[in-house]
Amino acid sequence: MRTCLIVDDHPLFREALAATVRSAYPEARVEEAAALADALARLNQAAGRMDLLLLDLSLPGVSGFDGLAALRGRFPDLAILVVSSFDSDKVVHEALAHKANGFVSKAAGREDLCAAITRVLAGEVAMPASYAGSREAFQSADSVLAARLADLTPQQLRVLAKVRQGKLNKQIAYELGVGEQTVKAHVSEILHKLKVASRTQLVIETASATAGMLPDGGI
Repeated sequence: MRTCLIVDDHPLFREALAATVRSAYPEARVEEAAALADALARLNQAAGRMDLLLLDLSLPGVSGFDGLAALRGRFPDLAILVVSSFDSDKVVHEALAHKANGFVSKAAGREDLCAAITRVLAGEVAMPASYAGSREAFQSADSVLAARLADLTPQQLRVLAKVRQGKLNKQIAYELGVGEQTVKAHVSEILHKLKVASRTQLVIETASATAGMLPDGGI
């Protein structure tokens, strides 16, 4: 490997990833980017000379898998290994469906990350050992998500649609004609009902939700 680009908005984690890459590939040149725009600029400058990209799904201003989709669309031959703290089978499945070359959890150890990098650079697909990967598993996961979405009120579905668009509570309140505290209460209840811990996880976990379940319009 000649060059690796690490795309993550947390400096300490970028440093840890860079150290891991250098431990496995001492001669590698490691570059870092904290945002999608910076990553795209560096890749354009590299002009096809980048060997590997380590990508966090949670980046500033990026919703769900949009960052991965943008990178894959611009650089179809680039080896992309997703490194994320959101590591459910469903998220792994969606990352691979968006044409990532592999996925490794941020909770994984150095040996697992090095093994994933080696597999991706060898042209193989790297997946967590716990990844189920079967069609039945994801049909079941989709059924669970659909049931949880069905438990949301029409108002909560409208708020969810805006959250997935990357809107802040203030923007959602303005667009839906309600108070900001009302939106905040809806978001908290959505997180509880869908059993996710953050807005970012909410967007990622519902990436494949059907548009018909997420209506627009006022409350």
